[in-house]
Amino acid sequence: MQAEERQQTILQLLDARGQITIADLSDRFSVSEMTIRRDLAQLEGEGLLRRTHGGAARTRSGSFEPPFALRSRLNLAAKRVIAGSVARQLQDGQTLILDGGSTGTAIAEALVGRNLTVCALNMRVADILASSPETRVMIPGGLVRHGEQSLVGPAAERTLQDHRFDTFVMTVSAIDVSAGLTEWNVDDAAVKRAALASSSRCIVACDSSKFGQTAFARIAGLDAADLIVTDTELGSAQRDALSVLGTTLHIA
Repeated sequence: MQAEERQQTILQLLDARGQITIADLSDRFSVSEMTIRRDLAQLEGEGLLRRTHGGAARTRSGSFEPPFALRSRLNLAAKRVIAGSVARQLQDGQTLILDGGSTGTAIAEALVGRNLTVCALNMRVADILASSPETRVMIPGGLVRHGEQSLVGPAAERTLQDHRFDTFVMTVSAIDVSAGLTEWNVDDAAVKRAALASSSRCIVACDSSKFGQTAFARIAGLDAADLIVTDTELGSAQRDALSVLGTTLHIA
């Protein structure tokens, strides 16, 4: 296993457990403890974890938004598969709003070269799509959130309210049968609600790790989603619960 793949697995284990030990990781990967210490030192240098005596811990509480640098390294394969599936749901010539975050950037990469008009709610997404002459990129007004690079505030919301779009491709921080679609940041949630109100159709793109979770700010109930696209790791209990609600689910 290469260092990058090993570090990716370390971050996923840490995200699930909160804490990990060097000894456990050494046994899991069949490498020396010195190799694991080097991995942890590199990840700590990137701000993705905090080293402890004999191991490492998450740098965040479960109540706060994980940094983009961490999210961009988790569940990469699933996000790419979801992105390709979402891209196939869109027809050339359509107008759409595309969210940000790590899943949103993966979707933007899958849309490069497509004949679409895309309102990008994130500067990373806009930058990816701006490389494609076939794609018209629209950027709403507003403030740029540090770190996330999402566009928020009343000006962004007004821009969305002044237009009508075919589809809103929404990413979420968490999704739950009772709590609905939720987001860590209240400003991002407000922009997502405006985007939802301005679109004829909503596709929610969300990897399976976010199901059964709840974040701080509510966007909408599950009935706001015309289609939810996720990956094959979604458990049967979650699939059954969504089916009972009548939610249309696509497993990428």
